[in-house]
Amino acid sequence: MIWSSRHDSAIIPAMQIIHEEIMRHVPSSNETRRLFHGRGRCFAGYDDLVIDYFPPVLMVILYRQRSEAWLDELAHMLTAALPDNPCTIILQERFLPGGPSRMLTGELPEHPEAREAGLSYRLRLGEARNVGFFPDMAVGRKLVRERAAGKRVLNLFAYTCSFSVAALVGGARHVVNLDMNRGALELGKLNHRLNAIDLRGASFMPLEFFRSVGRLRKLGPFDLVICDPPASQGKSFTALQHWPKLIRKLPDLVVPGGEILACLNAPDLGPDFLVRLFAEIIPETENLGVHRPGEDFPEAFPDCGVSLHHYRLPLTTER
Repeated sequence: MIWSSRHDSAIIPAMQIIHEEIMRHVPSSNETRRLFHGRGRCFAGYDDLVIDYFPPVLMVILYRQRSEAWLDELAHMLTAALPDNPCTIILQERFLPGGPSRMLTGELPEHPEAREAGLSYRLRLGEARNVGFFPDMAVGRKLVRERAAGKRVLNLFAYTCSFSVAALVGGARHVVNLDMNRGALELGKLNHRLNAIDLRGASFMPLEFFRSVGRLRKLGPFDLVICDPPASQGKSFTALQHWPKLIRKLPDLVVPGGEILACLNAPDLGPDFLVRLFAEIIPETENLGVHRPGEDFPEAFPDCGVSLHHYRLPLTTER
């Protein structure tokens, strides 16, 4: 299919590039998908553009300003190209303070949701910079769901608890969710209820990690610990300063033979950053592999993308 513009003919080549890429990723069901991942630097001139699909809502994220004519053309192309002809397109302008959102077309559903692998997660579209769900963590949720059966899980920096939902659906015995954002944890509780998960299988602790290690030791040790901190969260977490401190605390929280899933989203550091830290701080851990988000997230420089590092502690606790 060749895309033709209604307006400025100079826009046609750019819209065609975007159109061809999104058509490669349109889901066959109502599941959430990343349709265009410009942040991976695979599309010259479009490093600023991301398009996520939460059927029936399209979310366009821009990291630099574009003209209203260009946005109008993009909205027309998206509406015509997708099989369900979505009438709702929301724009988030990340280049502005706070990353505000505004509607390009249509109205938001009363309760927008992301759907993935048969599970649902409530979204905060138009309300917050982070909408409550990260599509690039699908590979991590799948891994947790596959490995959680019968395990006690600690979900650090839990945010809206999507890892907890995946773990409990996968048969986890119990999940402790810790995050200093109380509102995010409340949304996490809702995500459990949306998926008919008994809340008695989960705990929700609105606390800062480094001030809560003692309490976590009493609740543990855990069979699986998930670490998914933000790249930067003010003074409470910065990758360079706090990842080494976090890794040093992990052996006291994990059972012998237990597993750690460490998620890194710091393009300037690269995955070797965590590999080196684990080798230096907990050299006895076994590296079970590095997982990446997959084909919906093409990266010109793969080492700069999101990476999930899977480790296992030895069966002996001697260090």
